[in-house]
Amino acid sequence: MDHPLLTDLRPLLTAEAQAEAHAHGADPADLEQSVWLRLLERLDAGGPPSDPPRWLRRAVRAEARLARRTTWLERPYDVEPADDPGRDPEHVLLASAARRALRDAVRRLPGRCPGLLGALLSPRDLTYREIAGELGISQGSLGPERSRCLGCLRRLLTTEVAARGARG
Repeated sequence: MDHPLLTDLRPLLTAEAQAEAHAHGADPADLEQSVWLRLLERLDAGGPPSDPPRWLRRAVRAEARLARRTTWLERPYDVEPADDPGRDPEHVLLASAARRALRDAVRRLPGRCPGLLGALLSPRDLTYREIAGELGISQGSLGPERSRCLGCLRRLLTTEVAARGARG
């Protein structure tokens, strides 16, 4: 701190930061640091303010308001993201493999089943009317057709799982 202005303003800044911090839920040291940074930027850009004590009080209040807004906008996690078991690499890999196996099994189904189940699994979230239009079938036959296709898929996946399982 080579500039004499910084030495002169230190007690005022400490007092102002203490006074404003508690009212705005901020840490006084954080407020001081932010204001020092503002002042140093100001000194580099255009020299000292014309009325340093007044400028300092305004800067402290502005930083305190900013801290309050930031605190108000921030929401704590209910659970830490790192603690989420669905986000660990092993779970992500296994879920990806399961989705890939499901899509592969859907492609091996007979008849219109791959198209129908592909449309039902589509990320576009199609309605029954849109699916029926895409597949060229009546909307009323989608339900029974879907049931038949799901039955085929269930049988296909059951035989694959049984074939891959450990034999005793």
